[in-house]
Amino acid sequence: MDRAWEEAVSGNPYLFDGPMVACMGWERQKRELVLSWARATYRYRALRGIRGVNGWTPGSVFVTVLQPTHDGELVVGRESATTSAPGRWQLPGGVAEPPEAGAALDLSALGRHATRELAEETGIDVKPEDLTLWGVTRGNIGNVGVHFLAPRLPVALVRESHAALVASSAAQGPGPELDRLTSVRSAAQVTGLGRYVDYLPDVVRRYVRAAR
Repeated sequence: MDRAWEEAVSGNPYLFDGPMVACMGWERQKRELVLSWARATYRYRALRGIRGVNGWTPGSVFVTVLQPTHDGELVVGRESATTSAPGRWQLPGGVAEPPEAGAALDLSALGRHATRELAEETGIDVKPEDLTLWGVTRGNIGNVGVHFLAPRLPVALVRESHAALVASSAAQGPGPELDRLTSVRSAAQVTGLGRYVDYLPDVVRRYVRAAR
């Protein structure tokens, strides 16, 4: 694992072995979905590229925010060159971080993390209590996404918030994690963007269907 991680870092020096929440399983209990998780770091992701270990390599727990615009579209962003997947399109969000010792990793904690990710990647500030749980997805490699829905905003405000974030970030460092934002209203528009995370077309399709 360590050798594979070092090789990955040599190819992308922006990779960071920070803390993450690994998903160890999930089960339905009546009307609830219960996730089992463990503390890990990003180097565990390198196990996915080692032959023979994919059967037990844990996925990650991540959060996203569905940020709708007043015209019924969803905001998506392109990961910048300073991320682990440059050029890939996704919803604003990121891998969840383990809570402090003694604190719970529950829906409230995930919602707070989602608002931080939204602010850091788009410049849009919302309160955790303004988010509602929208859905949960499971990806092709075992990643579990917890998706929250934010209140609608004007497209102009979204663009202004991101432009201000880009300007301030560029003055302080490499810039924001999402270097470009756009809005989509169909899965076909998602697939036309280029590379994208596995959950994105289905989430957009389901959101548009429900909105109608």
